[in-house]
Amino acid sequence: MTDSDTGETDDLRPSKSERKRQMLALQEMGERLVSLSRSDLDRINIPDERLKEAIETARNITARGGLKRQLQFIGKLMRSTDTAPIETGLAVLDQQHAVSTAGLHRVEAARDRLREEGDMALGDILAIWPAAEASLLRQWIRQHPKEIQRGNEKAHARKLFRYLSELDAAASVDD
Repeated sequence: MTDSDTGETDDLRPSKSERKRQMLALQEMGERLVSLSRSDLDRINIPDERLKEAIETARNITARGGLKRQLQFIGKLMRSTDTAPIETGLAVLDQQHAVSTAGLHRVEAARDRLREEGDMALGDILAIWPAAEASLLRQWIRQHPKEIQRGNEKAHARKLFRYLSELDAAASVDD
């Protein structure tokens, strides 16, 4: 075997640094799985039973050192597991979270516009949510200065936010 032959085989294998980056990425994915809520974790397809058991065990460990060792073990198990379904499940969760966050921001912006601009913003709000009761929104707009004087501004804002959230949820179900 010549030096050129060994050089070609070395080029086909990933470097030690690259293998370490891949292992750390798998371990981080395992950490993320451990930190998910029960309902989110149930929605992810984990093909390996040993991996599922290791994740469940890690969720119950409170000692820092023990948890670190368990996460390393999860990373080791993930090296021999097809991670494509797990990555897909995590991507779906990320997208759902982004959509949910965007909806909350949309509702917050609408609430803030109603509180700041009053009747001038009402037309835009009704365009976004045609099912909204204009008279109820006008009533809340008129009450806003009074609620500030009473010191109930936060409760008033929460009530308005809750109403707009319900409208947004109903509109997204209809779509």
